[in-house]
Amino acid sequence: MINDFAFKIATVNGTGSASANGLLMSAIYRMGIPVSGKNVFPSNIQGLPTWYEIRVSKDGYTARPAHIDLVVALNPATYAKDVAAVRPGGWLLYDSSWPLDRALRRDDITILGVPFGTLCVEAFAGDRERTLMRNIAYTGALVALLDIDMDIVSEMIREQFAKKRALLDSNFRALHLGYDYTKKHYECPLPIRLERMNATRDKVLMDGNTAAALGCLYAGATVGAWYPITPATSLMEAFSGFCKRYRVDPETKQNNYCILQAEDELAAAGITIGAGWAGARSFTSTAGPGISLMGEFIGLAYYTEIPGVFFDIQRTGPSTGMPTRTQQADLLSIAYLSHGDTKHIALFPSSPGECFYMAVTAFDLSERFQTPVFVVSDLDIGMNDWMVPRLTWDDGYRPDRGKVLDAEALEKVQRFSRYLDVDGDGIAARSLPGVHAKGAYFVRGSGHDKHAAYTEDAAEYQEVVDRLARKLKTAEEALPAPEIHQRKGMPSSVGLVALGGTHAAMLEACDALARDGIDVDYMRIKAFPFGGAVRQFLDSHETLFVVEQNRDAQLRSLLAIETGLPRDRMTALLDYGGLPLTADFVTAEVARHLEVRVA
Repeated sequence: MINDFAFKIATVNGTGSASANGLLMSAIYRMGIPVSGKNVFPSNIQGLPTWYEIRVSKDGYTARPAHIDLVVALNPATYAKDVAAVRPGGWLLYDSSWPLDRALRRDDITILGVPFGTLCVEAFAGDRERTLMRNIAYTGALVALLDIDMDIVSEMIREQFAKKRALLDSNFRALHLGYDYTKKHYECPLPIRLERMNATRDKVLMDGNTAAALGCLYAGATVGAWYPITPATSLMEAFSGFCKRYRVDPETKQNNYCILQAEDELAAAGITIGAGWAGARSFTSTAGPGISLMGEFIGLAYYTEIPGVFFDIQRTGPSTGMPTRTQQADLLSIAYLSHGDTKHIALFPSSPGECFYMAVTAFDLSERFQTPVFVVSDLDIGMNDWMVPRLTWDDGYRPDRGKVLDAEALEKVQRFSRYLDVDGDGIAARSLPGVHAKGAYFVRGSGHDKHAAYTEDAAEYQEVVDRLARKLKTAEEALPAPEIHQRKGMPSSVGLVALGGTHAAMLEACDALARDGIDVDYMRIKAFPFGGAVRQFLDSHETLFVVEQNRDAQLRSLLAIETGLPRDRMTALLDYGGLPLTADFVTAEVARHLEVRVA
């Protein structure tokens, strides 16, 4: 199997394996071979098991693999799990410095033992160096077994340690310890191996949080407020790094940005909204628990019509849940967050590339419609490295600030009415503080009329909230349209619906179903509230499957609430254990419900 297999590395959190795993994935990518990586790690700092899955796919599939061809078992505590994870006919590479219980051995797999620990004890001094170099030693073994280009691996090590001669020498020694031992004792390469391709041209490896942070920079964001939370912390850290490089005045050395770590998520939301009211493009990054805490301020921004962008990098819940596992269980929370009648714009990126572009879109939508906008990602997109098309940018881009009255326009008005809709689209003109005295108004979260004056009059209150509903209705057709895939000129009677990070598995599943003679149409929803194209797709398919990663079929509920389509017209296919979706799950569930067999 050339350029079409998956392998998994089982280690212990805190032992430095992440660098070695990234080295392996990047080396394969530099060979021109499509590759993706999924990090399954614990939420504690050190000592618990961690796994890193690398999928090589000459066809460019990037979803989590359903079957593992090779497991590298370096943690005796998980030997039983790791042996069981190898597909029949596959391979287990383990550290033979620690014995493998005879009861764990399988006759249907090939077991390869390399004494990585012993080799490193003999070659290096000090426990920390021995632990770190064991990772490079297993990298060397995989270079031999999988036929990874040694020149590329060596070049990458030189790039990393060129200025640290001692570390450079240690890494090369460890690399060849694993490589030479494996070459000497086993036939290399294995039947699963690599050959150079040219399929990564014009592609980049990046994670979604970094991509989103870059999108914020390009969108013109200057204020970031946050409270640390997994898996969103790296988004603000990346934005901080970009700002230090690109948002410092070259002459005065003054920062042209403000990043504040707040005392909690509620305060972060308040800072974001306050900066948005003042005219800055501002945002915060958080996860489900933070979204829950932000509800009151989100309601304030919705009712007072203040822009702000909120990144929700979803993880499992409820409560603290599993902070380092992925899920899509914040959908209902996001859509109607806060008390009272609220509805929010949400964008659903499916990859790091879309995190970049949708970050920019989110700021434009937030200011155009003067409302909070959510970019709803997840841990898989946010923290794992994905291969995506190289990002592009239009230098002619200008931010959409929406209806903002400048000093000249305010000078001409007789009376500034902050919440008056003059053209029927539900969007009132706003003013920014300090621009002109005529633009001053009291921002109140209590009942107010179209002039921003306090009211408890039923008709005046309803006039404002009805306009808010009309504004969100106007927004529907301004949001990104769903992406629809059809294999035939005529639609299939079977339609699949999904959103966000499940997209890679959905595309692969559609291909697999087609090979088995099952033609399906597939719609990926990109935004909420849903536009007419979503309802049209639902109405045009007799059988509908909604695929999502939560227990309660939240996307199906949203579709039923917003389109009026009965819930029982849509079959929910749910995978919510915290791991990224596989194509095999989708194909098996679709086939089971259609009562057909698949290969």
